[in-house]
Amino acid sequence: MPDVLVEPYDPNVDLERAFARLAARPHVLFLDSARRHQTLGRYSFLTCDPFDYFEVPADGSDALALLAARIAPFAAPTRQDLPPFQGGAAGLLSYDLNRSLERIPPPAIDEFQTPALAIGLYDVLLAIDHVEAKAWIISQGFPETEPASRRARAESRLRQFRKWLQTEEPVAAPMSQLARLPVSELSLQFPVPGPAGLSSNFSAEGYRAAIRQAIEYIHAGDIFQVNIAQRLLYPAFGSALDLYLRLRRRNAATFAGYFDLGRTQIISASPERFLQSLAGEVEARPIKGTRSRTARPEADLFSGDELLHSEKDRAENVMIVDLLRNDISRVCRPESVRVTELCRLESYEFVQHLVSAVRGQLAPGKSALDLLRAAFPGGSITGAPKIRAMEIISELEPTARGAYCGSLGYLGFDGTLDTSILIRTITAARGWWQAPVGGGIVAQSTPEREYEETWHKATGLIRALQ
Repeated sequence: MPDVLVEPYDPNVDLERAFARLAARPHVLFLDSARRHQTLGRYSFLTCDPFDYFEVPADGSDALALLAARIAPFAAPTRQDLPPFQGGAAGLLSYDLNRSLERIPPPAIDEFQTPALAIGLYDVLLAIDHVEAKAWIISQGFPETEPASRRARAESRLRQFRKWLQTEEPVAAPMSQLARLPVSELSLQFPVPGPAGLSSNFSAEGYRAAIRQAIEYIHAGDIFQVNIAQRLLYPAFGSALDLYLRLRRRNAATFAGYFDLGRTQIISASPERFLQSLAGEVEARPIKGTRSRTARPEADLFSGDELLHSEKDRAENVMIVDLLRNDISRVCRPESVRVTELCRLESYEFVQHLVSAVRGQLAPGKSALDLLRAAFPGGSITGAPKIRAMEIISELEPTARGAYCGSLGYLGFDGTLDTSILIRTITAARGWWQAPVGGGIVAQSTPEREYEETWHKATGLIRALQ
C-alpha cells in the first residue's frame, strides 16, 4: 500500500483534549469507545475535514445508492496490523432512511428536518487501539488517485492533521442555541418531570394510550412487538461539544460518538452495535430488556437476576434475534447464520440490559452496503414483523425520530463496516436538544411499566442536559 501513510502517535493522548482541538473543523467525527471493553470497546477513531461531504433528505430517494456511487472510486485495501477503520465513508444514517428502503408513511410532524443520510469521506484520521495501547495517524491521500499525487497529498494531510491535534487554539465549537426555533413553531410540548424547560411530545396519558393501542395491534395479530418512543426536548444553553463531554463523563458507553453535520450535531452514548462486517464476518448485537441500576450492589444483583428470568423481557429479545437472523440471512450464507449469545446480562452506568449476538458470513457477491440495505433500521428499535411495526410507529409517534434509532458509524474504503444504533442519543438542532427514549412493547407489556422504563433510560441523558 505505497499510497497510504501511517505514523505512530502517542497512545496516551488525551482524547477529550484532542477532540476539543478539532471541534471547530468541518464535520468532526468522534467514534468513541468511552467504555472500554476487550473486544467491543477496543478502538476509537477521531477525524474531521472530509474531502467530500453530502446529505440526502428524508424524502424516500435511494440514499444508499448515492453512498455507493460516492465511495466507489476510492476502493482500497487496508493493513491488517492496524485498527479496522483506516479511512472511508462515515457519519449518520437517520431512522428516516427507512423510507428509502420500504414504503413507510412519513411522520406527521418533522420540525427539525434531519437528513436521511449525512456522510463524509475521510482521508485522514487518528486511530487508537485501547487494548494494545497503540495509536496511529493514517492518511490515505484521497481524492487523488494518481500514485505520485496521492502520495504527496497523504504526506501533506498527515502533517496538517498532526498539527491540528497538537496546536492549542480557541475552540469555537458549534453553539446549538443559535437561531432557536421559536416555541410557537414546535407542535407538541408537554411538561414532564425533570429540569425546568424539559418537555415531551407525549403527555403521560398520551404515551400510555399509545402503548395500549400498540398492545391492541399485537392482540389483533398485526405484530408481535413494536418499539414506541417519546421525544424529550430541552432548550440548548451551550455548545454541543460541552454537552458531549458531560455525557461521556457521566454515562460512558461502548459505542459512543459525536458527529457534526454543520447545523446539527449528534451526541450519543449508545451501548448497542447495529451491524459489523469485518472481512466478510457479520455481527449484530441487539439489546432488549432493561432494568434501572441503584447505588446498592445487592439491589443491582437482585434486579439483574429478575431481568434474566423475566419471561416478558426474554420474549422481547428472542423475537428481535429471530428478526435479525432473517434480515442477515438475506445477504449471508444461510448455513453461516447463528446465535452466539442469547440474553446475556450487561450492566451500564444507569441501566442493565439483555444482549444477544447474531453472526454470519457474507455470501459471495454481497457487500456491507447490501447488508445495510437488508437490515436497516435495526429490529431492536422497530419491532416484528419490521415493516408493519414501522407503519405503526409512524401512526403512533407524533414526530419524526430523525437521528434517534438510526446509526452512526463507518464504511471503510476496503468495505469494512461498523455501526451503532443511536439510542441514548441527543440531537442538537435549531437551538434545541432532542433526547428520545422508548422501549419494546409485547403482549405482556403494561402501559405504566413501559412509561417508567423510558425514564430509566433517560436518566443519564437528563443529567448531561443539566
